[in-house]
Amino acid sequence: MIHKLLPGNLAKYVLKQNMFLMMVCLGVGTGIYLLSDLFDRLDDFIEAGLGIGIILRYFIVKMPLIFSQILPAVFLLSMLVQLGVMAKNKELLALRTGGISLGWFVRFFIIYSVFWSMGQLMFSQVIGVYGEQEAYRIWKEDVRKSQLDKRVLHNIWFREGKYVVEAAEVMPFSNKAKDITVYEFAEGDNQILKVITSESVEVSEKYGWKLENAVELSPDSFSSNKHPIYTLPLKLNLGVFKAVDPGADPAQLPLWQLSKVINQLKSSGSDVDSLITAWHSKWSYAFSLLTMALVSLALITISENIYLNIGLGLALTFTYYALFMIGASAGQSGVLPPILAAWIGNIIIGVLAALRIAWVLVPESVGKYFGRQKRLK
Repeated sequence: MIHKLLPGNLAKYVLKQNMFLMMVCLGVGTGIYLLSDLFDRLDDFIEAGLGIGIILRYFIVKMPLIFSQILPAVFLLSMLVQLGVMAKNKELLALRTGGISLGWFVRFFIIYSVFWSMGQLMFSQVIGVYGEQEAYRIWKEDVRKSQLDKRVLHNIWFREGKYVVEAAEVMPFSNKAKDITVYEFAEGDNQILKVITSESVEVSEKYGWKLENAVELSPDSFSSNKHPIYTLPLKLNLGVFKAVDPGADPAQLPLWQLSKVINQLKSSGSDVDSLITAWHSKWSYAFSLLTMALVSLALITISENIYLNIGLGLALTFTYYALFMIGASAGQSGVLPPILAAWIGNIIIGVLAALRIAWVLVPESVGKYFGRQKRLK
């Protein structure tokens, strides 16, 4: 059959074969993940007295998240199996004899992996995010009996314009705060014009910041005024602090919402390195499929032994995950710039794989060039 495979038909053949292997690996990987998660959490579900319906819903809504998490490893394994089987059946040798070089496979799988990366990004940021948030809600409310709307953050500081706000307690899910102090600065930040304290505040889009039982102090005149209701021209919605809740994962927010939260917190003077790192990490993890494609192609140039390649591929995958987690931690702590921290795994593994591929392709391309020149003479 190989002699009939022109590049167009070859692309269809390789695509169909890879899609089949992807579905098989994805099914097996998802099954293993679900069984592991079930055994890990089964005691918690039984202790909480949950019915089978809630348990099934938890795992069903979590499946998109599982797909997103294991897809890079699944993509790597499907390519390694496919290329290994083609090498074992002498298909790669026959294709090389027929003029189809490694360069054709490199171009095909790079384009193919970019399409998968974009699909992975869109899927994880729509269906995956919804599933992750719903699974988180079920775990916290139904299993752990913890109501998210009662969560309280302590000692929050932020700045907006000429105001610096300190809040002892913030309830981001109800848009309220308690025991707040607001410092109003003059232009140039060299003088405090007012210090306003309040027992509680409620934030709404219609009325803005509404302080109850506020006390307004004027340092210049050493005077104070009491106000049953005092409004401030602040635009920050306390709901943005959901993203910095220690009990919540910022990565649960989709890209567009996370971008909005970053801009709002940045304008208020808050440290957003961890959120910027999470934003870039979403992109880098999606495009890890391109990295896995390069790894697979590099390994097939080293050995055509399918078992050896799967072992080396899995080792490199674990290395990538380790670099990804180390980079994320370094970005969140400010050790590395967020964009470098998020992409460091892709850069290191991808560059090493690309160098190996180039090491094989360049002599092959040079040999073909001089071969053509010799025939022309």
